Amino acid sequence: MPETKAAREIAYWNGIGGQSWVSRQAIWDVVLAPVADAVIQAAAPQSGETVIDVGCGCGATTILLADRVGQGGRVLGLDVSAPMLALAKTRISPKQPIEFVLADASHHDLHTLRADLLFSRFGVMFFADPTAAFTNLRAGLRQGGRLAFSCFRPASENPWMMVPLKAAYQHVPPLPKPAPDDPGPFSFSDPARVEDILAKAGFAEIALTPFDLDFDLAAGQGLDAAVASVLEIGATSRAVQGQPSEIRDAVAASVSEVLAGYQKGDSVLLPAATWLVTARNP
Repeated sequence: MPETKAAREIAYWNGIGGQSWVSRQAIWDVVLAPVADAVIQAAAPQSGETVIDVGCGCGATTILLADRVGQGGRVLGLDVSAPMLALAKTRISPKQPIEFVLADASHHDLHTLRADLLFSRFGVMFFADPTAAFTNLRAGLRQGGRLAFSCFRPASENPWMMVPLKAAYQHVPPLPKPAPDDPGPFSFSDPARVEDILAKAGFAEIALTPFDLDFDLAAGQGLDAAVASVLEIGATSRAVQGQPSEIRDAVAASVSEVLAGYQKGDSVLLPAATWLVTARNP
């Protein structure tokens, strides 16, 4: 039987993808912190609320949400990656109102939660069937409950990923071009597609707001840290996966050369373009 898109994604996040995020968690928490803050501001979690954190990964956003809802609230962190959740569980105290569950949010039974908020920082672009997934997620929301997530705008507007990837392509073959509906970081880049998915899933008051920023790929730790990050996380890491050490070294040299042009002190700043998406369960 052919491997499904969902199975491929789950295998990746339980293999090299999840392991790489665990190893680079501290740096990527810093890189993505401005986006987490922006989505939390858009979501406006309140004391005592129940929140579902979709694709919670290593737990950074789950912890931030728990701080907002307090002891009277609850945050359920869902992810398909066992290694990432294992790390997340080590980062919380027993007093925090957090539960982590290893599950596919597109199928996990949520209907008894009656949550106030569905939240995700870049965790929803990897659904194999996003309409079905959001239909399932909406079943976990109370009437009037809110949805807030971030996703990337087109690849052409995201030099933080494309600049190092193009440098890598001097030495390795290009990655296969994904189909428009394939899971991946840019699968929600088309606002019309996002609106259609959410409307078909039953959401209302759908809004997409552009949010532009610079990602510090070094997280303040210098050029070498930025190079290591892009070689272990994201499209460039996939492009060099399985390549011999001499090819990886050549890619690293080319990536270092191009990223040096974006270096400011110990930071390496490249533009990122995202959507902040909000909606409501009518």
